[in-house]
Amino acid sequence: MTVIAIEEHWNLPELTAAVRALPPDRGDPSTVLDDHGDNASLLHDLGDGRIAGMDRQGVDVQVLSLAPPGTHPLDATEAVRLATTANNTVAAAVDRYPDRLKALATLPMGDPAAAVAELERTTALGFVGAMVYGRVGDLPLDDPRFDEVFASAAALGRPVFVHPQIPGAQVRAASYSGFDPVTELGLATFGWGWHLQAAEAVLRLIVRGIFDRHPGLQLVLGHWGELLLFWTDRVDSLSRVAHLDRKVSDYLRSNVHITCSGMLNPTLLRHTLEVTTPDRLLFSTDHPFQRPTAGDIRDFLDHFPTDESREQFTSGNARALFGI
Repeated sequence: MTVIAIEEHWNLPELTAAVRALPPDRGDPSTVLDDHGDNASLLHDLGDGRIAGMDRQGVDVQVLSLAPPGTHPLDATEAVRLATTANNTVAAAVDRYPDRLKALATLPMGDPAAAVAELERTTALGFVGAMVYGRVGDLPLDDPRFDEVFASAAALGRPVFVHPQIPGAQVRAASYSGFDPVTELGLATFGWGWHLQAAEAVLRLIVRGIFDRHPGLQLVLGHWGELLLFWTDRVDSLSRVAHLDRKVSDYLRSNVHITCSGMLNPTLLRHTLEVTTPDRLLFSTDHPFQRPTAGDIRDFLDHFPTDESREQFTSGNARALFGI
């Protein structure tokens, strides 16, 4: 059985340093999580060590993407320069291991026209899609100035992974403060805030009519849909007031793909299959932040209802979506 993991992170030290040099109101404190344990060394490794780790897990192909926040907090000029550097760096790794590694492009969303140009350039280089994060500075992804990026992705047939990003400073102060710094960070990131933020980003895109304008656009959400699949009964009511062509849940089933992000929980699998269809599910480990073993992966795959749905999850859907 071939296993393709589609949310496998890496970092460019120069980009991380640029984000960390920003003032506190613009920076991303979650980058400290990249240094926990041996995360940093694993994120920086695009060579033999990464391939060896894949072999131990039983992963045949990794689709590489930058850990958050990418270039999103940076000024436009620096975002363009570092996105180009990041994409050239990961392209070299893919060239070295063409049968084992693929890549999602890093886009300089602070300059939408440059982001379109970089998406076109990386598509020509063989990148299989792009990853964006839940906001660009203080702007949501559904701001009209970013529509040209999503239009380009649809025209090029390249899916866009919407990855969590820490909520902005004002939201963190209002919703996640009042505890010790470590607890505040946990609440605002992996414990809750990341996932609400990504779900809201995609929900806002839907309500803004992104799929009515660009029906061929395909998005990817991690962590079993970032809580959005658990609230379809309520969000469907937005379709009427927002004058959408279809229900929100219909767009989720036709334009959004769901990956597990290393959360190998049979209960989440069962619920997801009740809300969407097996051809929408994708495997990932969220390397290096989740580290399922080969045994963990095998045990989880036993919970799929059919051999066909299992094969779709492990590789078939990724091949179809990303052209692998």
